[in-house]
Amino acid sequence: MKKNAFSASLLCAVALLLVLCFSGVSRAADAPPAPVPEVPVKGMVTMVDVGAKKCIPCKMMAPILEELKKEYTATGKAAIIFIDVWENPEQAPKFKTRSIPTQIFYDKEGKEVYRHEGFMAKNSIVTKLDEMGVK
Repeated sequence: MKKNAFSASLLCAVALLLVLCFSGVSRAADAPPAPVPEVPVKGMVTMVDVGAKKCIPCKMMAPILEELKKEYTATGKAAIIFIDVWENPEQAPKFKTRSIPTQIFYDKEGKEVYRHEGFMAKNSIVTKLDEMGVK
């Protein structure tokens, strides 16, 4: 299983590099990039998932992120944000992304306190938020 996860992460890393190399190629006129929210959210613990909607491990994370948004963002406990670096390639260097998905956790002061590369299970994310004082 770890070999498969490593292979998937490696594949996503290669894909990310290709995107960054070809980021100058124009996007289809009918597909504007999604707006990128401000990260980190001021005064709030923030978890940003840097990935792509079509990356396999990122697809596995999508339902987890939706659940976390309902549990944390909708209730004002923490900000859970997804940024698609295939749609917004200029964001990858901003977050110093080496592979996708990458989860970055910021404290209320906006300081990065933890970073994880690859698929991250919901219970691991919840544990990290708990450690940061989010209840």
